[in-house]
Amino acid sequence: MRHVFDSMGTTISVELDGTADDAARVEQIFHGFDRRFSLYRDDSELSRIAAGRLDLVDSSDALREAYALALEWRTATGGVFTPHRPDGVIDLNGVVKALAIERSGQSLGSDWIVNAGGDILISGADRVVGIADPVDRAALLCSIVLTGRRRAMATSGSAERGDHIWGRSPEFAQATVVADDIITADVLATAIIAGGSATLDDVTAQFDVDVLTVDRDGQLRATPGIRTALATGQPDSEQAEA
Repeated sequence: MRHVFDSMGTTISVELDGTADDAARVEQIFHGFDRRFSLYRDDSELSRIAAGRLDLVDSSDALREAYALALEWRTATGGVFTPHRPDGVIDLNGVVKALAIERSGQSLGSDWIVNAGGDILISGADRVVGIADPVDRAALLCSIVLTGRRRAMATSGSAERGDHIWGRSPEFAQATVVADDIITADVLATAIIAGGSATLDDVTAQFDVDVLTVDRDGQLRATPGIRTALATGQPDSEQAEA
C-alpha cells in the first residue's frame, strides 16, 4: 500500500507491504518530530528554546540527543554542517528529518520505502529512484538503483524547498548522496551544498558514500558508485523520486 501525507514542511510518502495501521504509525512519528523540533510552531520545544522560554539543559532527552548528534556532524565536517543559524538560534532541521525517516523504518517490517521530500530510505527489494532536475522540478535528472548496502539517498539544493541552507556555496545547485544510512546521506548532502567543491573532495575522501552534484552551470560530477548505479531499466515497483 502507499500512504502520502504532509509533515515537517514537506510531503512524505511511504510504500509498504503492511497495513493502514503501519502507515498511520509512520505519520504519527513524523508529526511527533514536527511538534518537538519545528521552528515554525510557536509551541514546539525547540521554538521555546529559541524564544528563551526553555533552557537547553531543561529540554527533553530526545532534543538534547538530536543536538548532540548535530554537533558530532559539525565536528566531522569541519564546521561546514552546523546546527546553529547565523543569529545563534539552534536549528536541528539538518538531522531531524533523517531521524524521523530512520525511526519510521524501525517501526516497519522488512519491505518498504519512505520518501520524505527527496530523502529516501528503503528496505527489502532493490528500488529505482529518480533524482529531480534542479532546473525543472517536474523532470528527472537521472535514475539510480538502490541496492546492496546502499539503502539511503538524500538530495539537497533548491529543487524541493528553495534555497534554505545558510551561507551556502555558490558552486552547486544540487547534491545527491547515496549511503548506507539516511542520516549520513542527508547531512553530507547538506554539507556539500554549503561547502562547495572543497567539501565535496573532503566528503568523498573521508566517507564511504556515492555523490552526484549539479554545478550552477548544469555540469554534473559523479563518483564511480553513482555511475555504476545508474538505472538502465525499471523494476516492477513504482519509481520513487528525490
